Amino acid sequence: MSKECWSKEIEEDLVLLIKDWLRQTGRTQSELCQSLHLPSARMPTLIESLKKDFSSGGIPKIANRLCEIEALWTHGGGEKTKEIFNLNSSGQLDLLDEICEDLSRINFEK
Repeated sequence: MSKECWSKEIEEDLVLLIKDWLRQTGRTQSELCQSLHLPSARMPTLIESLKKDFSSGGIPKIANRLCEIEALWTHGGGEKTKEIFNLNSSGQLDLLDEICEDLSRINFEK
């Protein structure tokens, strides 16, 4: 059994999957990060956490972790909260950089 290595393609696919899943469930990235007990709601922090799961169990471990969160949300745990992460100014700039990077990939001249 060969162990798959983390790649940029896996990361990009995972980001798209998470964004779509959150849209479908009506949840936010912030709520997902809270459920995973992460110190930040930024995508790089989320991906780094899932990358650690990947290194110890591959895609099945990531899928299992996300399914556990979904079950928690479905069965009333992890209620939506109004808690907002304290973002320092550099965190806000990182978030702005992320948004600009996402926007730079869009072809507005279609």
